[in-house]
Amino acid sequence: MSNSDFPRVVISGTGLFTPSESISNAELVETFNAYVDNFNEANKQAIENGEIESLQYSSVEFIEKASGIKSRYVMNKSGVLDPKNMKPSIAERSDEEQSIQCEMGVAAVKQALENAGKSPDDVDAVLVACSNMQRAYPAMAVEIQDALGIQGFGFDMNVACSSATFGIQTAKDSILSGSADCVVVVNPEICSAHLAWEDRDCHFIFGDVCTAIVLEKEETCKVDHPWEVLGTRLQTKFSNNIRNNFGFLNRCDESGIGARDKLFRQNGRKVFKEVVPLVAELIGGHLSDTGIEVSDLKRMWLHQANLSMNLLISKKVLGRDASETEAPVILDEYANTSSAGSIIAFHSNSDDFEPGETGVICSFGAGYSAGSVIVKRL
Repeated sequence: MSNSDFPRVVISGTGLFTPSESISNAELVETFNAYVDNFNEANKQAIENGEIESLQYSSVEFIEKASGIKSRYVMNKSGVLDPKNMKPSIAERSDEEQSIQCEMGVAAVKQALENAGKSPDDVDAVLVACSNMQRAYPAMAVEIQDALGIQGFGFDMNVACSSATFGIQTAKDSILSGSADCVVVVNPEICSAHLAWEDRDCHFIFGDVCTAIVLEKEETCKVDHPWEVLGTRLQTKFSNNIRNNFGFLNRCDESGIGARDKLFRQNGRKVFKEVVPLVAELIGGHLSDTGIEVSDLKRMWLHQANLSMNLLISKKVLGRDASETEAPVILDEYANTSSAGSIIAFHSNSDDFEPGETGVICSFGAGYSAGSVIVKRL
């Protein structure tokens, strides 16, 4: 069967839920430095005896130089900015109430469906793809499916920061196989809850958000200029350089409960050195194999983790420095939102495309994992 025998799969709509609360770098630094003062005072004797090291202040300049991040949205601000708490305060809900990730997902999906000219009755499957689920089961996707009144099926998947692009390929494959005609991929990221806000090296990295993507056959699409998915390419390579060991097995060994490895941690220098060439080669090879010249690529919507990484990846792909238009940045406002970052960039920076112009959505992160999705405006 030739490629022409397969239906064209398109992205017909995207949605974005942004929390109402935001934390600036200045606010974050004030809280962090107050925590440092409290810690150093409480451990004064041990520090003087050389038993533990004193903690060092953070600064706005340090954060922006290290990451390019200036602020982040969070589901709860007061808990994070309490030096005696240093984590979001998110109350548990009863089983009869809508889960917080479901609430975020429903908001993003409703906007995506509206942009696609679709109703819940048109959707056959819901796929929730994100870094951390708030529970093991029932699946968040099934709860979102029920909340929206969608028939068909739903399931969850996790490939950390690459979850959205892996979800797009999974949705595309489902459509091509005939198991669904329209799939919604949802990325509800509450990254603030797995971030070690007390760690100077990473306390500024993450924010919260939810994105949603509608994929369907071109023949059922109702919008004038959808995005054809020309190709997807995924790659994984095992690495411990980005890791979070939190899970249900923690209760089986009480010595590990609350340990530092039960939250996000990374070896940033190794990640930078190893991931940048991996991603640049993935994008370059994918473009070449799809028959697209680099010079014909209008935009790269890259994962929004670190400004320096994005600048170097785009430079390696293009063979020159990329303009802000060619590689748009949203992490200055949103910070790293894991799987949602590249989708926010796409959602917010794609209206200027003319029919026939191409771009690539690319994610990368823990695993290592990387995903490339080449799209063309129809």
